[in-house]
Parts: sequence; structure tokens; C-alpha cells
Amino acid sequence: MKNPTNHTTRREFLAATGLTAAAGLVRIPPAAQAGIPVALPELPYPENALEPIISAKTVGFHYGKHHRAYVDNLNKLTASSDLDAADLGTIVRETARKPEKASIFNNAAQAWNHDFYWKSLTPKGGGVPKGKLAELAEASFGGTDALKKELQNAAVTQFGSGWAWLVLEGGKLKVMKTSNADNPMISGAKPLLVIDVWEHAYYLDYQNRRADHVAAVIDGLLNWDFALNNL
Repeated sequence: MKNPTNHTTRREFLAATGLTAAAGLVRIPPAAQAGIPVALPELPYPENALEPIISAKTVGFHYGKHHRAYVDNLNKLTASSDLDAADLGTIVRETARKPEKASIFNNAAQAWNHDFYWKSLTPKGGGVPKGKLAELAEASFGGTDALKKELQNAAVTQFGSGWAWLVLEGGKLKVMKTSNADNPMISGAKPLLVIDVWEHAYYLDYQNRRADHVAAVIDGLLNWDFALNNL
């Protein structure tokens, strides 16, 4: 078998190893993904680690079904395309705003967004931003409480499925909301943190009470250290 890091295409690697979407994905470091199937990243914590705010059942469905499906679908869609040797970020950028590649973009962006989302949460998180992030919050919003309020409002008022993001743009913090699979980096902003407001992120635990879910996530799970590191 060819060395999968030696310019092997995603299609060739799948054929050589006998791997299929149904058989699961190889778990490999992101830096080694070019030229082989995009991998489903490991969760940064156990499925029950976000309880009681997000149940293990919700995480199991969200990560094990939805997130995995985006990765599986992406590998199928790119297996015979000119993107079969590209990393995930490149696929997102190369297919954004191109109607003929909408299916690839939707699955690639959702795979990227979900990986970023899991890292945006942490057990016993919440609290307030610190350090440089707190300084930027003061300059951009008038303080950390105002930042959190703006983020909560974006997450609650996003119509339909989508995301609420804290981003860095033009040297300032901004809150953005995007629909479906869209991502702020497409428009040049740097994502720092995100809240998923697709119904599958909260409906098993909160039904239609999105506002309650968002408030609980901000108060108890947001990973401000992750956002700070992303600066």
C-alpha cells in the first residue's frame, strides 16, 4: 500500500485500506490529514462531561450522529473530486459561495464548525473572559458582561438553524450570527468561540426553550481560555 502521507489521494487511500463511511473513520492528527480522508476528531471530554447543562444523550446524538454524518458525507463527496487531497480548512475556503459546490461546502463547513464548537465548551466553564480578551471586551463592548449579553442575544435571535460567534475583525471583538453552515472566516473574520443553535444541539434537553439553553451554556460551559488562545 502507498504511504498515505506521500501524495495518496483520499480515494486511493479508501480503496487501499478498505475503509468506508460505514466502517468508521481513522482518527489521526489534523496535521496529517492532507491526502487522506478527513477524520472525525475525538471529543475533548467524555460525552457526559457537560451534564447537567447538556446531557450525554444529546452529546451522543450530536457528535456521534450529526457531526459524524457531515464528515462521512464530505469524504464521499470529495473522493473523486479535485479536493480529495485537501485539508478541511482548504475545502471550506475553496467551496464557499460556489453554488455548484454547495453540497461539499455544507458538509465541510459543518464538520469544521462542529469541531470548533466542541472546543468552545468545557466542563465547569463559563465565568468571564480574562487577560487580553477582557481588555478587548472592554474596548469593543464596554465590558465582559456586555459581551456575554450580545452573544446571548445573537444566539437567541438567530432565525432557524445556525451559529452565534465571537470573532476578531479589524482588531476588535465582534459578535456574529450565521445561518446553516456559514462560517465567519469566509468573510475574513477570525472565529474565537461559537454556540451551536441548531435544534439538534439542545432539543432533547430543552425542547423549544433555546434561550434557557443558551443562557446555561454561557454561564456554565463556555471555554473562554479557548477563545483567548485563538487570539
